[in-house]
Amino acid sequence: MSIVFRALNEDKWFADALSACLKQNAPNHEVEIILVDSGSTDSTIEIAESFGARVVHIKKSDFTFGRSLNYGCEAAEGEYLIFISAHCIPASENWLADLLKPLEEGVCHYSYGRQIGHEVTKYSERQIFAQYFPDYDKLPQEGFFANNANSAISKALWEQYKFDEEATGLEDMVLAKQLVRDGLSVGYVGSAPVIHIHEETLEQTQRRYYREALTLREIMPNVQLHFWDFLKYTVAAIWNDSVHATQERSFFRNIRGIVLFRVMQYWGAYKGHNEVRTLSRAQKESYYYPKPATAKAHDTQAKRQGHLRLTD
Repeated sequence: MSIVFRALNEDKWFADALSACLKQNAPNHEVEIILVDSGSTDSTIEIAESFGARVVHIKKSDFTFGRSLNYGCEAAEGEYLIFISAHCIPASENWLADLLKPLEEGVCHYSYGRQIGHEVTKYSERQIFAQYFPDYDKLPQEGFFANNANSAISKALWEQYKFDEEATGLEDMVLAKQLVRDGLSVGYVGSAPVIHIHEETLEQTQRRYYREALTLREIMPNVQLHFWDFLKYTVAAIWNDSVHATQERSFFRNIRGIVLFRVMQYWGAYKGHNEVRTLSRAQKESYYYPKPATAKAHDTQAKRQGHLRLTD
């Protein structure tokens, strides 16, 4: 089997992710690690090589989420392809076996696993994880929701369909929709968890939901987000998060972050659903390659499932 990572400057958590992957209880499988790197300037590549990973390079100008995964899949030699974000850490030694089991048994054709937050994960995002990634299985599930931060498919099936290389996000849901359309199925594995670590700025959060909404309006054209919906969903989400935070006695510690995250989430989704534009090369790169929010010395830089969508 082949575990495929895609990364750009992911050295903070990458070693932990690789270490957890190589500790998996999968005695009947040989595991290879593939990194699709899109121009890292930190130690991401060195970390990958130190764990014996094979590194595949994709030019920044050629990058899309789907194309980068296709590069990794082309290079993979395994019967099964496992996709995991470089800032996701398997939380169980049986993660790999559990994620693959429904594929091997023919229960479904494309599986994705549970995501849970890290202590640095924003409060509202932890609530989203809890809503969309419960601790029980759905095998197979209804619909075509999927998430490549933690997923698997056979190489033979990938070769038949491949990932959409033009999508600005949600390449996983684009593929899942094609599979369901053709009578195949998607399954959710609650027993295959990863710890998903997002440390985005508010601007990056807005950009993530914006670019995903651009694709969502293509694959779910019946889902529209108007300004009144933006207001309604934002207020409702803030209220629900606040209730949970109050029950957990963490309201005052989290309320500012709750408000800011939910506003950026739904504002990005609203813009993506309603703006009509052709992305220029500069705009495309600004969405795919957000500048890090570091010190000043550096460059300054669905039931509503689509609006609450997470990406790797």
